[in-house]
Amino acid sequence: MTQCRLCGSEAMTSVVDLGATPPCESFLAADQLDRAEPAYPLHLRVCTDCWLAQIPPLITPEETFSEYAYFSSFSTSWVEHARTFVEDAVQRVGLGPDAFVAEVASNDGYLLRHVVDRGIRCLGIEPSVNVGAAARDAGVPTLTAFLSPDTAAAVREEHGPADLVVANNVYAHIPDVIGFTQGLRALVADDGWVSIEVQHLLTLIEENQYDTIYHEHFQYYTVASAIRALASGGLALVDVELLPTHGGSIRLWARPAEVAGEPTARVADVLAREKAAGLQELSGYTEFSARVAKVRRDLLKFLIAAAERGETVVGYGAPGKGNTLLNHCGIRPDLLAYTVDRNPYKHGRFTPGTRIPILPPEQIAADKPDYVLVLPWNLRAELVEQLSYVHEWGGRLVFPIPELSIVDVAYVKEVTA
Repeated sequence: MTQCRLCGSEAMTSVVDLGATPPCESFLAADQLDRAEPAYPLHLRVCTDCWLAQIPPLITPEETFSEYAYFSSFSTSWVEHARTFVEDAVQRVGLGPDAFVAEVASNDGYLLRHVVDRGIRCLGIEPSVNVGAAARDAGVPTLTAFLSPDTAAAVREEHGPADLVVANNVYAHIPDVIGFTQGLRALVADDGWVSIEVQHLLTLIEENQYDTIYHEHFQYYTVASAIRALASGGLALVDVELLPTHGGSIRLWARPAEVAGEPTARVADVLAREKAAGLQELSGYTEFSARVAKVRRDLLKFLIAAAERGETVVGYGAPGKGNTLLNHCGIRPDLLAYTVDRNPYKHGRFTPGTRIPILPPEQIAADKPDYVLVLPWNLRAELVEQLSYVHEWGGRLVFPIPELSIVDVAYVKEVTA
């Protein structure tokens, strides 16, 4: 990668090189196991002019999202997060019965269903045919399309400008940052609001969350780099919230630059935190690669020792981040017998690259393994509760990020009761 996709600079510096892996959502059917898998370099670099962290666009969004394996509604906490957001946004933006809400990358309607329930007109713009169909089946109006300035103009022509545009967990997923941002601006009313949730590079670096680096995440934002990205499309940041989701995210509230006004004090506070962490100079990035290597060594040492003791380790979840971790660590079924997932779409399939079987969650109770490696570690509180039954046979949970942690669920329940 020789040029920054946001500012065009060639001042690109390596942050961490994770080798080459298959795309993280390309789960394999049984009849694909004897076929070759494409693998692409996964090398994070940062632009030392605008400080946007990014990977090369080696796969296209069309390859990833035309049919997608991730359905947001299978996470109980994520649906509740969306409900709370809609409740708060109605008050912040003043959404009344005549309002119009558009969501970009609306997935299976997990968020807009709460808008529909309030009787507010809305439209989801979702590129994945299969999850978009699930949204329509649930009563959420959904257009199958990628957002571009032309798509936004067509939606605006048919439905009118949006009082609120929501873009949760998509701003990292598009290589054309400038064109996508221009699409957001074309979609939103001249006095409207845009809300974007995206993982915060600050917590990614501080908490060793390297498994969230994968091919469908093209860039990784600080508030400072997000301000510059928003400006490329005519939007200005007016407020920011720090969220616990995905291990640490930022919710960016933006408006058309002409009406934005001065940003809140919270924006200045987060910018100061990022500067103090060294994320606007190379010092904030230099130790990350070594800390990533330690996560890998510690997890492998644990798995190898468990295997040598004759203990069984299985996985919980088959998220995209888990596939970065499994491939970087070189974990195969000899160390992780299988993983389970609540999403029936993944049952009977295999993880990309590592070929670990994916089974229904009930398999854990049937087999009673010694350890359950939790791959969606960002849902720790939710999953400690869901998996509390593993204590019945003396099983324990293992969290690999930010550092290896082995949890006795009975003790956790006892101290948090």
